[in-house]
Amino acid sequence: MMRVLILFGLCAAPSGVAAQGLPGMVGGEYSLTNQYGDTHTQADPDGKTQLLFFGYANCQQICSSVLPQMAVVADEIAAKTGTEIRPVMITVDPVVDTVENIGPALMLYHDDFIGLTGSDAALQVAYDAFSIEKEFLFEDPEYGPVYAHGSFMYLLDGDGNTLTLIPPILSDDEIVAIISNYVG
Repeated sequence: MMRVLILFGLCAAPSGVAAQGLPGMVGGEYSLTNQYGDTHTQADPDGKTQLLFFGYANCQQICSSVLPQMAVVADEIAAKTGTEIRPVMITVDPVVDTVENIGPALMLYHDDFIGLTGSDAALQVAYDAFSIEKEFLFEDPEYGPVYAHGSFMYLLDGDGNTLTLIPPILSDDEIVAIISNYVG
C-alpha cells in the first residue's frame, strides 16, 4: 500500500515514487525575465522538456545541492534517451538574483541553465501557479537573506505543462528513472 504525504496542499509521493496526475493541479502560465533580459514563459522557446526549481542562484543552503543535481540529471537524461532537458530556476529572492548575476551563478552548473527573475507581482504569479510559499528566516551577514521555500523539482514538457513533481531527496539515478518515464 502506498502512503501519500500532503505538503503545501500538493500530493507528494513517498521516497522513490514521483507524484503523478498533476496536470491541472500544479503549474500554469507565467512571464518572467531570463538572464539575457528576454521574456521567458512556462513554454520553453526551443520546445525542450524542463526541470524547474524555485530557489536562488546565490544560495549557500539546499539550493547548492539541488542545482548541481539538476545539471547532472539533465546530462544523464540526454546521454540515456537523447532528450535534452533544460534546467530552469525561478528565484525566490529577486533582490539578490538579478538579471545581471543570476545567469553566471547558474552557468557554473550547466551551460543550458535558465535563471528567471522579475517583479514581485510577476514572480507571485509563478509562485501561485506552483503553490510556492517563501518565508524570510534571517539575514546571513556574509550571504544575505535566507528564505525557507519549496524544494520540489517540477518536470515540464516543452509547452510548460507539468508532468510530475520530484522530491529532491531522491538520488540522481532515481530522478533519471522517473524522468525517463516521460521522455525519450
